[in-house]
Amino acid sequence: MSPEPVRVGRKRPLPSCPNPLFLLWLTEMRDHAKEKGLKTQYVYQKAISSLKKYPLPLKNGKEAKILQNFGDGICKILDERLQKYYRENGVHASIHKLPSGPSQTCSTNMAAPKPSSACSKDPSREGETNMRKVEGDAGKEKGGKKKREYVPQKRSGGYAVLLTLYRHSQLPGSKGFMFKNELQTEAQSLCDKSFTVPELGSKYTAWSSVSTLIQKDLLLKTHNPARYSLTELGLALAERLESGERGRNEEQERSQAEDSGDGPVTVVLTVDEDKDDEHESEDSCSTREAPTTAVTETRAEIIGPSSGLSGKCQASTPVGEYLLPGSYDIVLCVDFIETTGGNTARKQELVKELQRNGVTFDIRKLNVGDFLWVAHEKVTPVPGQLRPPVAKELVLDYIIERKRMDDLCGSIMDGRFREQKFRLKRCGLHKPIYLVEECGSAAAHMSLPESTLQQAIVNTQVVDGFFVKRVQDVKESAAYLTVMTRYLQKLYQNCTLFCHSRELEGNGDFEVENGVTERENPRCSLISFTEFNYGAVKNKCQTVRDVFARQLMQISGISGDKAAAILEHYSTVSSLLKAYAQCATEAEGEKLLSSIKYGKLKRNLGPALSRTIYQLYCTRGPLS
Repeated sequence: MSPEPVRVGRKRPLPSCPNPLFLLWLTEMRDHAKEKGLKTQYVYQKAISSLKKYPLPLKNGKEAKILQNFGDGICKILDERLQKYYRENGVHASIHKLPSGPSQTCSTNMAAPKPSSACSKDPSREGETNMRKVEGDAGKEKGGKKKREYVPQKRSGGYAVLLTLYRHSQLPGSKGFMFKNELQTEAQSLCDKSFTVPELGSKYTAWSSVSTLIQKDLLLKTHNPARYSLTELGLALAERLESGERGRNEEQERSQAEDSGDGPVTVVLTVDEDKDDEHESEDSCSTREAPTTAVTETRAEIIGPSSGLSGKCQASTPVGEYLLPGSYDIVLCVDFIETTGGNTARKQELVKELQRNGVTFDIRKLNVGDFLWVAHEKVTPVPGQLRPPVAKELVLDYIIERKRMDDLCGSIMDGRFREQKFRLKRCGLHKPIYLVEECGSAAAHMSLPESTLQQAIVNTQVVDGFFVKRVQDVKESAAYLTVMTRYLQKLYQNCTLFCHSRELEGNGDFEVENGVTERENPRCSLISFTEFNYGAVKNKCQTVRDVFARQLMQISGISGDKAAAILEHYSTVSSLLKAYAQCATEAEGEKLLSSIKYGKLKRNLGPALSRTIYQLYCTRGPLS
């Protein structure tokens, strides 16, 4: 039996696609979508790749649904093109080979300026139209109507963010973007909901609408920390919103001028009826009624433009800002963390106890501490205006950090205990209070012995100078807050409260205007809530000096006072390294910082710490 002869020559070419007509139509639609810059080009490309891999002929578009990346939309388009192909070439025309003659010219000549009568419709445009129809099927089935352009509701979070960024971009010397904190502060006056604290029973804030603006390509978020700026679409929409706002203001002023006589005042309230149901959870500005004993409206920006404080708290405050006796209420501010998350039942019990005791309180985000008190200005509505003026708020000198024994144990172990005390000392309020709740028998099951916890409490009172109040449970905590609120209301009832900046602390008192003297009304110099809360931000943008200070405080034995003393001589790591480079010997470098004075007693930093810092920054290898 003779062996089979060996074949010599090139490999047999791979068989062509058995569905060339479908492949041609999909290629045309892909190319046309690519010319228009549409994202459907990628959908068509995936379908083309899948069709090329399929080795069997297809009779119609419906059969192609078994292939990957072929959905109802593409199959429907192929069937419509196939019906048109049969009408032009006959029912028995083959679809498994490309046609020849005029019909082929008709289907492929897409660039002809004047198509013939046989080619009255552009097939690629028809495919694109059908694809858009398929993409919009879901929206039409759900809503039953054409999707409208997204326009945020008046005084919603998105509305306030767009207007604030637009107005900021129109200022001379504008940097073109805003950081999150300053954007929230500036936009709060244009929104009815809080940008930081969700309403009771909801997890959404006004800031939730920012994700919608980014998704709609109206807002651009870049960098870390995040910078927010308007896109071209967002700028155009913000211009329209601003023009509408100006028109409403002019109409309001005109109505005020007309109604300034003795007759009854007519107030025109305009309400936007068009609401986007899709974004109702984020942009709705409905208010809820709360018990009369609680201040329900949370404010992130309290001092208005007249106070001279911007989102970054300017250095000075106008002299004439003060609150006379009787013109303000003392309100307890509760951090929203104390009412949500964790053991919600126990936290809600605190709120119920305060309401039962008739305490006027407000739930808001506090960047440091759990409870504090503010002097909230009483404001009256202005005739012709929809909302009353923004009230001033000054922070009283008392702030409370609440700790359960189990929480105290955890904060000592993870380092929060030391950091929280440090931030309380530097928050600008001079009478910090630690409210410690006992856990009863639970204290025996903690990670640290009870003696360690008791020693930490004593150190907080003796060494750090905090006032420590011990209570047994949540009810006693609420009782203490109630007693403190009434005590402060009585203490400040005849006081004139002045607003000053933290940067001016230690300077002389401001002059009193309008003949009000200190003899008539004792006064207090307090900081505004906006400046207090912004200054206590934990993770705000840090300078090189701040980072250097944090580095130094990680060294064992270096406290805040010692780090501050070093920063007075060497404000950055670079300046310290230059000073080390100028030292003639290693011994001189180790003693460079030893004579620096720190603290109230002006003690020397000492050679041991000086040598440790020198080794940390000048030793190239591992430390010994």
